[in-house]
Amino acid sequence: MAGSNPSVPRLLRAARGEVLDRPPVWMMRQAGRYMKVYRDLREQYPSFRERSENPDLAVEISLQPFRAFAPDGVILFSDILTPLPGMGIPFDIHEGRGPLIDPPIRSLEQVQQLRSLDPESALPFIRQILQTLRQEVGDRAAVLGFVGAPWTLAAYAIEGKSSKDYALIKGMAFSEPAILHQLLSHLADAIADYVRYQIDSGAQAVQIFDSWAGQLSPQDFEALALPYIQHIVQQVKATHPETPLILYISGSAGILKLMARSGVDIISLDWTVDMAEARALLGPDIGVQGNMDPGILFGSKTLIRDRALEIIRKAGNRGHIMNLGHGILPKTPEDHAAVFFETVQQADQLLTATA
Repeated sequence: MAGSNPSVPRLLRAARGEVLDRPPVWMMRQAGRYMKVYRDLREQYPSFRERSENPDLAVEISLQPFRAFAPDGVILFSDILTPLPGMGIPFDIHEGRGPLIDPPIRSLEQVQQLRSLDPESALPFIRQILQTLRQEVGDRAAVLGFVGAPWTLAAYAIEGKSSKDYALIKGMAFSEPAILHQLLSHLADAIADYVRYQIDSGAQAVQIFDSWAGQLSPQDFEALALPYIQHIVQQVKATHPETPLILYISGSAGILKLMARSGVDIISLDWTVDMAEARALLGPDIGVQGNMDPGILFGSKTLIRDRALEIIRKAGNRGHIMNLGHGILPKTPEDHAAVFFETVQQADQLLTATA
């Protein structure tokens, strides 16, 4: 029932399938470059890894949008590549160039030399950040963790950087599949442990980003990405069955049914699929998240309100978390982001008024 237990964060109630007066709302990349307070802090601390691995800085950045907009989800400020050094894959992030991995993984010998991930020894700052966020946020919002999925992490490790054509990892997939599958299996075990570590440290829900899996055909997604997501979900659900897991893939309109087979609780949709059509395709037993085009936030405030309410109307009042269909763009006006949040937070009154 609506408001059945207000002491439980709204996002968790939505994930459980409760009927709500309005959906919970947060935004992917809500802590970041569109906020002046973040840009000011970045000038003082230019290293991304310092900002994300220093607990005090990461907590401050995670809380910046919470203070500004009161979203229903506060997500850990981190990166999907954060656990890689703990496995023996070094990386750095350069402003304007993105992640760089040197040396990239190109051989079976390199894969065999990778270490198992021990999150407690390799990533102690993650526990500190999540524990502090839980203390700061209380029950006013759910604290979200997140991880990268094996295909996307393998793509970064093999390409060595962001890619436009994914030629190197696809070349390995189709010419030396045994090497790739061994790497994917290693990553799946490590990420399952990392998800459990985040939950034990305070994360109340975890989003899995398979950012580059939308570049695969359905056939290849089923062979190269889905089994390893399923492995993570099975491992996590065996020990933490009540923790909601969310799966996001950009460009996923053609693989929604396959994503539903992953075992996650919620499918996060990008804006290339209609919300009503996605709900009909996925059925009533799986939640959805999203899915407004981030570009809409550059439009008028009336357009932002209308599009947000349209998505909420199509999604219904059960099993929906309002979000963008991708991360908020760096030059988005902050007051336009505020309109997005305020619209969702007032959606029950606004929809009643326009009915």
